[in-house]
Amino acid sequence: MENPMKSIRIAKVTLNMGTGKSMDLLDKAVNLMKNLVGITPVKCVTNKRIAAWGLRPGLPIGCKLTLRGKKAEETLKRFLYAKDNMLMPSSFDDRGNISFGVPEYIDVKDAKYDPKLGIMGMQVSITLERPGYSIKKRKIRPSKLSKKHIISKTDAMEFMKTNFGINIQENE
Repeated sequence: MENPMKSIRIAKVTLNMGTGKSMDLLDKAVNLMKNLVGITPVKCVTNKRIAAWGLRPGLPIGCKLTLRGKKAEETLKRFLYAKDNMLMPSSFDDRGNISFGVPEYIDVKDAKYDPKLGIMGMQVSITLERPGYSIKKRKIRPSKLSKKHIISKTDAMEFMKTNFGINIQENE
């Protein structure tokens, strides 16, 4: 019998689209994410002033949304389909996070092409956790996780292979 505290689960799935300072493109991105997932995303604003790029504090430059629970798993399966259930080893980090890009939203399962939106891509980030991870986030007496309890790159790869049928490309 395996230790139940060592089981891995999906904490959240985050979808992100950067649009730059174009407000028209940002509106299209918000509509696209709402059509794909059914949830209205939050607009991201810049905090820094970068004159060369024409950015100033408070200017919206993208949108994102966070999914948890069953909705996260269902949406993740659709976005992995866009990648042909194939991920690179560089998509995994040493702390149980996975990130990959979807270059065209029309590759996502059940997504219809909308000529008003054009072709847009997005970034998908998956955060994995184990039971007990709340000790690092709690308000009273937060503490560090044990090294044995941290999700390694190989643990994350095995989780994705067994639960989602992902193939890991050997050569990058």
